[in-house]
Amino acid sequence: MEWKLIESDQALQELMAASEGCQAVMVDTEFMRRNTFYPQVALVQLCFDGSAAAGTAWLIDPLEISDPAPLAQLLQDPGVVKVLHSASEDLEVFQRWLGCVPAPLFDTQKAAAMAGLDFGMGYRALILQLCDEDLPKGETRSDWLKRPLTESQCHYAAQDVTYLLDAYAQLAQRCQNLGRYDWVLSDGEDAAASLATALPNYYKRIKSAWKLQPRQLAVLVAVSQWREEAARDWDKPRSWIIDDQACLQLAQHMPVDVSELRNKVDLPPAVMRKRGELLVELVASVSEIEEGDLPQRLPPPLEQRQRDQLKALKKRAAAIADKLEMPQQVLLAAKDYEQLLRPAETEPVSWQGWRKSVVVEPLRDAILRGEL
Repeated sequence: MEWKLIESDQALQELMAASEGCQAVMVDTEFMRRNTFYPQVALVQLCFDGSAAAGTAWLIDPLEISDPAPLAQLLQDPGVVKVLHSASEDLEVFQRWLGCVPAPLFDTQKAAAMAGLDFGMGYRALILQLCDEDLPKGETRSDWLKRPLTESQCHYAAQDVTYLLDAYAQLAQRCQNLGRYDWVLSDGEDAAASLATALPNYYKRIKSAWKLQPRQLAVLVAVSQWREEAARDWDKPRSWIIDDQACLQLAQHMPVDVSELRNKVDLPPAVMRKRGELLVELVASVSEIEEGDLPQRLPPPLEQRQRDQLKALKKRAAAIADKLEMPQQVLLAAKDYEQLLRPAETEPVSWQGWRKSVVVEPLRDAILRGEL
């Protein structure tokens, strides 16, 4: 299969016109994220199933395109299935660049697991198993933002969608036969919904945050939210603003001035100089919060009885997975089992799809009946 570069708005419009009538499009991206918060899009690869555009891998150069709206329209066309492999980072790319994500979305990594193959298969392993083709990986660490792109880069990028076409055909058929094609699309919807809501509770990921008292936790919340906004505004990694350890130390010690901040919180000199006063002000602002408005303490690690229940819960999930003949990891994320034991105000969006009747309700019923 040949490949062609799309390097102008007119060429993109012509490609979209030629793709009318396609049933599915294979999609991949090349991007860079070294010193930035957001991924920097460098290339978009498409391969169409059907239409006049079929038979070619199309490499769209976003550095040369000034109006990507036609591509955004394709990605949102409800009549065209968008096929990606391990789509999470690609979704970030499109959300940042185009303000939308591909839908409906068929993730071949998820589909492979639902079809009874291994969980979390990489693209190269998937193509080797389904297409008996061992793809080269020589351009994996290329500088994709450098121009002009080399022949080798373009050939490598094209293979990411040309072989995906064959893999999709096989996986779609297997999933249809098992009645799970819609499960894959449902997981695609969940991935988009999770991306849209994946903001402000990063503080819960910080190790030992559960040890903090409510007012200390309020400091951690304030500092984490400030850091999140700063990282996004300045397009820099979170750790370049301040790292997790410094966030936790600010919450633990609640320094009242820059001198105390310097003595009790490990901050690089540049951060202390530029943001020391601001961090002290953030801490001080928490003192104005009424006791009743402070956040509740985070739950501590599971006790022994709960850990035993967790093991029993996972064992039940393993039995469900065995009956379905697919990897247990497809059923629930590891953190979901603990949430089943200690329900939160909000549930993962994935619990409302096919998982609700297949796994969540059976496990929840076992908990309520005291069978664990």
